[in-house]
Amino acid sequence: MPQPLAPEREFTMCFTSTPRGARLARRLVSHRMNDWGHPYATPVNETLTLIAAELTANAVRHGHVPGRDFHLHLTLAEGVVRIEVTDSRAEKRPPADPAATDPLSESGRGLLLVATLADDWGATPRRAAPGKTVWAELRVRQQCHPRTHRVAPKPADVELLLATASLLRDDLGSRPQDTRHGGHRR
Repeated sequence: MPQPLAPEREFTMCFTSTPRGARLARRLVSHRMNDWGHPYATPVNETLTLIAAELTANAVRHGHVPGRDFHLHLTLAEGVVRIEVTDSRAEKRPPADPAATDPLSESGRGLLLVATLADDWGATPRRAAPGKTVWAELRVRQQCHPRTHRVAPKPADVELLLATASLLRDDLGSRPQDTRHGGHRR
């Protein structure tokens, strides 16, 4: 059995097993990927967000146990992003090979999308508790440096910014009206 990759970055969180919880999980995956160097509009971010949306929606729809949450674990290690969604229903495991659904059906395409978009995916029994973990992996190349966290400005810097903004407002107020736009500035 291959050794698990040492994670470079990790994110784990618990969500309520509701559509709102699934929506929040999807958004946090997108934000986390942006923080890890894959901006919002990039294919990696959008693909992983779509995979997260499908896996979390399935956890809510098929893995819901009243009073139990689902867990999301996101890992970036050696150019592979792995998303794991764990729920409390052990008896409803996804099929190993999702079949194409009836084109008129309103549901049933989620795992087909995951299988198509992910480089690898599967389901395993939940460790140390009843349930299952459905996971997907996506190989990625780093597109840019991970976002660095901004440092709050020092009080002196804030005072300087306020003074500069005040000077700019005064300067704008002393300009003559622009008559090309009926006396209104744009």
